[in-house]
Amino acid sequence: MGYIMDLRNFVGSSPLIMVGSCVLIFNQAGELLLQRRTDSNDWGTIGGSVELGESLEEAAARELYEEAGLIAESFKFITILSGKDMYYKYPHGDEIYNVMAIYEAQNVQGNPKVNDNESHELRYFSLEEPIENLNPFTKHYLKKAGYIVKW
Repeated sequence: MGYIMDLRNFVGSSPLIMVGSCVLIFNQAGELLLQRRTDSNDWGTIGGSVELGESLEEAAARELYEEAGLIAESFKFITILSGKDMYYKYPHGDEIYNVMAIYEAQNVQGNPKVNDNESHELRYFSLEEPIENLNPFTKHYLKKAGYIVKW
């Protein structure tokens, strides 16, 4: 998060518009890979902010590798989400309005493993059952992207 952290040095915790990519990774059983985040201790999708000069697809690929040690052959664009529903205040006080491109990773190579300091663990979850301690954006991403969530 170099660019965002640099901006934070100037604006403190004030709201920023943060452009990023979210990657949905499904296994053969149709389960979604989630990470238990170190900053909020809840379960959320793989993803993060775009760095200077990086495309949304490049950010998706980088985040997928950085956070889960995985490589995708390609990414299927799903949708872009923005607006007041995409506001988030981190537990430490930083505020953002996300502009998030949602992608589904295609033909994923490797086995998921915690590959950075942003995750406590990675696990696949069924969309058939509620997920305890789910990040509020993850359910929003799935519903807006047209995935059938049974909870």
